[in-house]
Amino acid sequence: MAWTEWEKVEGFDLKEVIYEKKFRDTHGGVARVTINRPERMNAFTQDTLEELGLAIDDADHDPLIGVILLTGAGDNFGTGGDVVWESSGSAFRKGFYYGVDPDHYVKLARKPVIAVVRGFCIAGSHHLAYFCDLTLAADNAIFGQNGPRVGSPADAYCVAYASRVMGEKKAREMWMLCRRYSAQQAYEMGLVNKLVPEDKLDEEVDQWCDEILSLSPDCIEVVKASFDAEIETLPAGRLGLQSRLMLPDWFDGEEIQEGQQAFLEKRQPNFWKVREAKAEARKNKKNNS
Repeated sequence: MAWTEWEKVEGFDLKEVIYEKKFRDTHGGVARVTINRPERMNAFTQDTLEELGLAIDDADHDPLIGVILLTGAGDNFGTGGDVVWESSGSAFRKGFYYGVDPDHYVKLARKPVIAVVRGFCIAGSHHLAYFCDLTLAADNAIFGQNGPRVGSPADAYCVAYASRVMGEKKAREMWMLCRRYSAQQAYEMGLVNKLVPEDKLDEEVDQWCDEILSLSPDCIEVVKASFDAEIETLPAGRLGLQSRLMLPDWFDGEEIQEGQQAFLEKRQPNFWKVREAKAEARKNKKNNS
C-alpha cells in the first residue's frame, strides 16, 4: 500500500488553515485540516474557525474521502482562542456567543475525525481534540484546560462531554484546577488512543487511516453518527445555559477583563479583588440599611 503526496485542495483561498488531501493506491483518501498560526501557537480567531468549517464541510462531502485529520502547523496542536482576539470584545461575542461552536464541526462531520497532536493542546484546542473521534499523540504532547485561569468562559456540553471521555473525577480535576498533563498522563486518562515518538507520529496516523479506509465507509459513517447522537443528550450550546443564566453580563464583567489583561501583561490574575469589592459593597449596603 502506498500513498500519494499531500496536495492543497484547489479553490480554497484560506489564510489561517491549510487544507490538503492524499489518496491510497488501493482506493480511498484522507483530508488534512491544519490550523496554520504557528506564530501564535495555533491559537485561533473567528477567521480560523470559519476556514476550519469550510475545509471540514468540503471533506465531509467528498465521496472519495474516508477520514479527516485535524492538526496544527509547526510544533503545537493549538492553545485555544487567541486572547488578543478575545479581548476585542465584539469579535469574541460574534465567535462564541452567537457563532458556531468549533466542536460542532467535528460532531457534524459524517467522516471520522482524528486529532493529530504534537506539543501544546490546551483550552479550546483541547476540547476540540477530545471531541474528535480518535486522538493520536506524540510523546511531547501536553494537554489541559485554561478557561478559569484567564477568565475565559466555557460551559454546557463542551465541559460536560469531558466526563464521557475521561470520567467525572478526572474531568472535573482538569477543568477546575487547570493543570497540565503529559502525553503519558493523557493516555492513561483516556484522552489519547495511541502514544508514539514524535518522529513516528505521521507513520502511525497513516496506519490508522489505512485500517479505517479498508472498512465499509457507509458503515463507518453510521457508527460515527451513532456515537455522536449520544452527545445530543448533553446540555446544548456552549453559552446557552450556565453562562447566560448565571453570568449574563460576562463579556463586560471585571473578571474576564482582569484575566485577559493579566495574560497580556504576563502576570498572575487577581480575580478575588473583584469579589472583595463586591463583598465590601454588600457590607456597606447592609450598614446603610
